[in-house]
Amino acid sequence: ADFYTKVVNNFYAGISNAEKEVLTDLYHHEVIHRDFFKAAITGATTNVLPTLEFQYPNVNFNDRNSVLATAKALEDTGVAAYNAAGKYITNPTYLVIAGKIVSVEARHASAIRDLINPLTAAFSGDDVVDPVTGLDVAKEPKDVIAAAGGFIKTPFTWKERGIN
Repeated sequence: ADFYTKVVNNFYAGISNAEKEVLTDLYHHEVIHRDFFKAAITGATTNVLPTLEFQYPNVNFNDRNSVLATAKALEDTGVAAYNAAGKYITNPTYLVIAGKIVSVEARHASAIRDLINPLTAAFSGDDVVDPVTGLDVAKEPKDVIAAAGGFIKTPFTWKERGIN
């Protein structure tokens, strides 16, 4: 949500109306997802992360390629994180909702990939869909932090949270 807030508050030069619409839709979805999980997690446990601040030192928000490459990395990592997180969700209601959210996140990833490489098979590339199982890849928390941790400014240690 933080990333897309920055994107929609200052669209890159030359952005098409279609790209504005996609990125604005993704912004709205991500805000809803963030707010849902914040409420769900704080309602279910006291073992929560601090409020996170984010940073984007290598992102040029005025450059289409930079914005879309970052969106792709974040969306792909998000889908993989949700896929692995399911086994940690013990509340069946939350698990169903998380399953619905990950399907939306996969659509986000696909939409971004299609903006980058229109009308190609990139939307479901072998880097995100296992060619043997046909399933999206899953990343454990340590792998998610390795992939996206550079965007997180607030220091925290995921190991202290009892998650592998």
